[in-house]
Amino acid sequence: MVVVTLQREKCIGCNYCVELAPNQFQMSKKDGKSVLLQSKEKKGFHTIKSPNDFIYDECDKAAKACPVKIISVKNV
Repeated sequence: MVVVTLQREKCIGCNYCVELAPNQFQMSKKDGKSVLLQSKEKKGFHTIKSPNDFIYDECDKAAKACPVKIISVKNV
């Protein structure tokens, strides 16, 4: 199970996450911030839990490339 979390409010809109993990992230046309697709929001944290381990690598690359370090990826 892969758990991906995004702190969307702190996003600066650099677009690295979309470039590295386009199946999981996209940029909002409203505010220019990253959107974690199919996520649930709770207290400012947008989270997805996926049984597909194949998303781990691309999401991990996106998390490492994020200049404000607002993406976390765990394999549980």
